[in-house]
Order: sequence, then C-alpha cells, then structure tokens
Amino acid sequence: MTLLEVDQLTMRFGGLIAVDALSFMVEKGTIHGLIGPNGAGKTTTFNMISGFYTPSSGHVRFKGEEISGLPMFRVARKGLVRTFQHSTLFAELSVVENALVGTHMQHFPALHTALLGTDRAERRAARETAERALDFFGLADHAQERAGDLSHGHQRALGMAVALASAPEMVLLDEPFTGMNPEETRAMMALMRKLNASGVTILLVEHDMHAIMGLCDRITCMNFGKLLAEGTASEIRNHPEVIRAYLGGARHVA
Repeated sequence: MTLLEVDQLTMRFGGLIAVDALSFMVEKGTIHGLIGPNGAGKTTTFNMISGFYTPSSGHVRFKGEEISGLPMFRVARKGLVRTFQHSTLFAELSVVENALVGTHMQHFPALHTALLGTDRAERRAARETAERALDFFGLADHAQERAGDLSHGHQRALGMAVALASAPEMVLLDEPFTGMNPEETRAMMALMRKLNASGVTILLVEHDMHAIMGLCDRITCMNFGKLLAEGTASEIRNHPEVIRAYLGGARHVA
C-alpha cells in the first residue's frame, strides 16, 4: 500500500529550480531513504512534503489525500510528522516536558476545562503518552534532566520521542545521524528499526551511507533537483549514474 506519493513536485525560488518534477512513492511499513549530493534538493523536498513550503507545482498525497500546501500543523494532524536536521528541543525544559509537547495533538483539552481545572484526566493521559515515548527510546531514566544537558545521541533520540508522542503513521527524519560517533549511529539505527517495527513508516534524508544502506528497504536518489535513480540498497550501491553523480566516479557507494 502506498502511504506517501510525491507527484511531479516542483519548487522554484525566483529563477532557480530547486526541485524539478520529482516523483516517488513510499510504501506503508517501510524505511525509505532520500539521498543525493549537497544541493540536490532533498531538504527542500522534505519542506514541501511537511508543509513548511508550498510547492510551485505538483502534488503530495498522504493516504491518497492531497496535502500539498497545507500548513505543517495540519499535515502533522493527519499523521505525517517531521523532525529537523538541527535540534528543535526546548533546552531549558526537562526531557519529559519536551515529550509532552508532542502529545498536544492527541491530548488537547478544551479551553473551558483548562480554565476550570477539570482537565486532570486529559493531562494524566498526556503524561502517560509522553512517558511511554521516552521509555520506547530508552530515555525514561533521564525524564527529569534538562534536555540541553543530554548527550548529542540522547538529544536526537528525544527528538524522535517527541515525534512518537504525537502518534504518527509516518515520520520524516532530516539527517538524524549528523554529528554522531559510530556507537551513537549504531544505537540510532537500532531505534529506527524498533520504531519501524512498531508500525511507523520512515522517510529519511541522510548522508551517512552506512546507515542508509543498512536501514532502507528502498532508496530514492536525487541530483540537481531531479530523480536520478531508485531501487534497493544493492541496486543504488551499484548504479553507474549514482556513482558518477554522488561520488564523482568512485567504484561503489558503500
């Protein structure tokens, strides 16, 4: 079953075409990679899918429904949640308070109940959801720590916990392995497999080819805003056009 469909998606900035009639599909239950050289248009594509940008033309469909041009909060409410390359955590808040931010779409008390103080059940449910998300990513023991005091790897895991707390069907992960050492990378790969096994579909942009090749069921490669190639890790690793564009003639991708 196709969960996400990108159809002839195009983004222009003045005379610059950042993404040029890009089309690909993400199947439900898979881990799908989006790769390409710097400047290929990957993050711009993420921005259009997630509602951060409105496409110049083309379509984004989620579960068969057109979502092109919807604001990010409406896209997220439909079950498509995005993380960013750089941390968007509230560094001064505790780990569990950050996770609680992700629960607002599930547990959003009405104004009158909040004013009257009768929203205790909703608050309790939100807290339980946040704690489950932290436990899922191995952060339960850090719940009361400042988010800003966490290690880099734990901060990335917390970002994913915030996303999980919103009960997504699909998450867009923008370079989740950036700045990680090999041990942190292995730990994050394990968390992604665990998240995917729980029923969440994953689309990730990443430059770490070891992670991409080890995780993804299918990979889409972009170059100069266009679709260059698509296939399994083995097919992409040995694709001559990918080798030429992505690595400047190196023999293999990983």
